[in-house]
Amino acid sequence: MQAIILAAGMGKRLGEYTKNNTKCMVPVNGTPLIDRTLDQLSKLNLNRVVIVVGYEGQKLKDYLGSEHNGLKIEYVNNPVYDKTNNIYSLALAEKQLQEDDTLLIESDLIFDDGMFDLLLNNPFPNLALVAKYESWMDGTMVQIDSEMNIVNFVTKSAFSYANVGQYYKTVNIYKFSKEFATTKYVPFLEAYCKAVGNNEYYENVLRVITFLNKSDLKALPISGEKWYEIDDKQDLDIAEALFAEEKDVIRKYYGRYGGFWRFPKMLDYCYLVNPYFRDSRIVDEMEANFRTLLGEYPSGMKVNTLLASKCWGVKEEYIVPGNGAAELIKALMELLPGTLGVIRPTFEEYPNRRDPNSLVTFTPKNSDFRYSADDLMEFFGKNLADNILLINPDNPSGNFIPFTDLCKLASWAEEHNVRLIVDESFVDFSVGYEGNTLLHNDLLEKYPHLVVMKSISKSYGVPGIRLGILCSADKNIIAKIKKMVSIWNLNSFAEFFMQIYTKYEKDYKVACDKFIAERSRFENDLRTVSFLRVMPSQANYFLCEVKPPYTANQLVITMLKRSNILMRDCSDKKGLDGKQYMRIAVRGYEDNVKLINALKELEK
Repeated sequence: MQAIILAAGMGKRLGEYTKNNTKCMVPVNGTPLIDRTLDQLSKLNLNRVVIVVGYEGQKLKDYLGSEHNGLKIEYVNNPVYDKTNNIYSLALAEKQLQEDDTLLIESDLIFDDGMFDLLLNNPFPNLALVAKYESWMDGTMVQIDSEMNIVNFVTKSAFSYANVGQYYKTVNIYKFSKEFATTKYVPFLEAYCKAVGNNEYYENVLRVITFLNKSDLKALPISGEKWYEIDDKQDLDIAEALFAEEKDVIRKYYGRYGGFWRFPKMLDYCYLVNPYFRDSRIVDEMEANFRTLLGEYPSGMKVNTLLASKCWGVKEEYIVPGNGAAELIKALMELLPGTLGVIRPTFEEYPNRRDPNSLVTFTPKNSDFRYSADDLMEFFGKNLADNILLINPDNPSGNFIPFTDLCKLASWAEEHNVRLIVDESFVDFSVGYEGNTLLHNDLLEKYPHLVVMKSISKSYGVPGIRLGILCSADKNIIAKIKKMVSIWNLNSFAEFFMQIYTKYEKDYKVACDKFIAERSRFENDLRTVSFLRVMPSQANYFLCEVKPPYTANQLVITMLKRSNILMRDCSDKKGLDGKQYMRIAVRGYEDNVKLINALKELEK
């Protein structure tokens, strides 16, 4: 058995990373791709590795030499790498291809160590590793039958999104027998190059062969194995997260701040959204209008204020919509003078926007981080603050102050000339949610020092459209914030969501009721996990103390590596004093069952 690695390409899409290097010398987490591949190949019983070089080929040859960990290396040179494609690179190695059974590998891949074993341990002589189509994949697709025969190679021009359920992506790792290469592949390769030219792909030859005899090449679908094809900078960034060393893995994922659709098989238990409202037909209506919304400018602030007023029943002069709550938080924190009272642990986006010296901090003195309106009035009555921030339900503790007590706190703030900022982004997850919101004109008018913030991403489960609202009867604050944000601060999708939302309000209430029931069931399951102490919550997450034998950091890494579940280590949050805590989001029933089962496996 031998291996042939195709490494002649220029890798232009990687920009400065391949300015003076061939693509396979680009490091992923400090290790060049070619080193990783050769390390994996050196563990096999191979006679040699043949590398087809081209762009910066001499530099690669000088770097590798003639052997790697005892593995013999030979080279084939493609002098016209900039005018040809990989079909020509493989054609240059056709002599070597016919001399032994071959593993054919493209050099821009990163993959788990066990991938080669999958091929070598399979008795069928001619195999293509394939993976079920996912949204990040690009390039050659195949369709397979029930006996794993490849029945069609789907070119980019023939690709149809209507058929993605039938597609598998080639991983670009193949096993060919010497006989197959000699009697089938090479003869067709020579004929194809002569008839069509050298600026093609070697998969096109396989496509022709499968048309003539569908049993010559079989597919070997992978399942849980990790792999990634690195064509551009974004691919490199994702690969570094997927294959991060244990000490870096949390930083690599948390530092992305979302975008986890690029990891389709991963369960995200960090970010906090309603899992049920997306079942509503509101998504179907948005999808049906996608092309129109994509191609049109959104309306300006005036129209979007009117739409927000319609959706949440607050006067236009009392409400400002934002590009997510984050935009409004930034504007509000920059606008308000004086000191800011905060309750820790908390959502740090607010205090991070302030001078640390301007913060007045209250930390509950109990193990569950519970506090009441009376606790806040007592503390801030003695420790004065010009503004007080309350996340209700709180993040990450899940603490909740009921509506009546919240009004008492708002009244106290009015009496003391204190600006009370209530972020109720999670209030629709609370029991009796319809009676817990402060978004009523009469309440805002009764408490003019009150500012209410709401992230639509969380409770409506639509973080991708970036929508939030800020409300207050203080027209001066509202007017100033409207001037601070751009006229087109909302995109067309957020605007259209508000335009049609009222047709689907019943769906939203059903979604909230389903969520509250699932949270209760999920809480009972979480409490059966021996190494978690679960705090009560009225939000869509639970703060859990992690007990021995695990630390929060160990638990996050273990769950990600073993079960592809990403969880949130909260131990570094201010107010938790470095103790072991994690925040666990509440997702839908099936996902929550998977999480519980994975945690129970760790108990064994």
